[in-house]
Formats: sequence, structure tokens, C-alpha cells
Amino acid sequence: MSETKLVAQTRTEFGKGAARRLRRAGQVPAVLYGHGSTPVHVALPGHETMLALKHSNALLELDVEGKEQLAVAREIQRDPVKDVIEHVDLIIVKRGEKISVEVPVVVEGESAPGTTHLQDATHLQLEVEATHIPESVTVSIEGLEIGAKLHAADVTLPKGASLLSDPETLVVAVNEVHAAAPEEGEEAAEGEAAEAEATEEA
Repeated sequence: MSETKLVAQTRTEFGKGAARRLRRAGQVPAVLYGHGSTPVHVALPGHETMLALKHSNALLELDVEGKEQLAVAREIQRDPVKDVIEHVDLIIVKRGEKISVEVPVVVEGESAPGTTHLQDATHLQLEVEATHIPESVTVSIEGLEIGAKLHAADVTLPKGASLLSDPETLVVAVNEVHAAAPEEGEEAAEGEAAEAEATEEA
């Protein structure tokens, strides 16, 4: 995954009032920490940050007063109504170091006819290089029969990545398709129609 470049401005005002003022100005308050350094409070450009953080585990290249700093988002706070970013916790990373991340699992393919699949785990915990974070990992269910199960250990990982989740974690199970039972409304309507027909005959 390539880095997204953002210009981060250091800030000295804190608290809810200062954060609201930043958001009104189209910026996102954030805190940058890690590697034993003192946390740095910064303001990020709102629109560019929102676009960058649409991708899971996005790697950010921050320009903090002329100094380059690589970081990934550890926690993103969003407004549940407006779905805008209110605050971001960023953790400093170094090129070549390995970090722990949660990566989405994408299911590909079609199981055997007459079956359906249930995805039990949507994410897996991996250890990867900070500059080579995969956007997702894929698992294929192509042609799998009833009763087939795929666990975390069965997922093919990108080169250089290692699994931190329990290898026995169930990812996908393939089950038989069951015929849907008639809706209660349909049953009631059929019953009423039969009753009306019997009344007319009488």
C-alpha cells in the first residue's frame, strides 16, 4: 500500500472548544505518538484525511513542520450521525519495522450448488511490515461442498506477513441451503381465502 501524503500542523489549543473550531475550519484534530516520543497534537486537512482513511490501515506520510513522519491510524472517532471524522489517534511507524494490524477478509468464488456460506470472521490479526500493509486477504470457497470449513490457518497470507490470530479461528463455513418457510402473512391470507370460498359454497 502506497503512502498518502498529508501536511500536519502542530496545535497548542486543546479541549472540545478548540476541536470544534478546527472541524469548522475543515480540519481534523489528531494526536501522533509512539516509539517513546512525546505525543504531538496536530491538525490534519479534513477532506484529504477522510479520503485517505477510507482505506483500512492506510499508511500516512505526514509533513510535520517540514519533518517527514510515517504513521497509521490506531483509532478513528466519527460522528455517528454526520459520519465525519472527529478525531484520529496516529501511531508512528518506521520503514522496515513490523506492526500488528487487523486486515479484512474477502470471500471469493461460489460454493457447490445447493449450498450457502457463512462468514464467521471478517478480520484477521496479522504482523506485517509497516510499509507493506495489505488492504485485505482473500479466501476462496470455489466448489466447496456442504460441511466444508476454512480456518485462519487456511488463509494464504501476503509475502512477509504472519498470522497473529488463533489458527483455529473459523473464517467460513459452507452449509446446505434450506427452503424458506412460508411467510406468516401468506399463510394467513391463504387461510382467509379458503374460509371465504367454503362460506360461498355453503
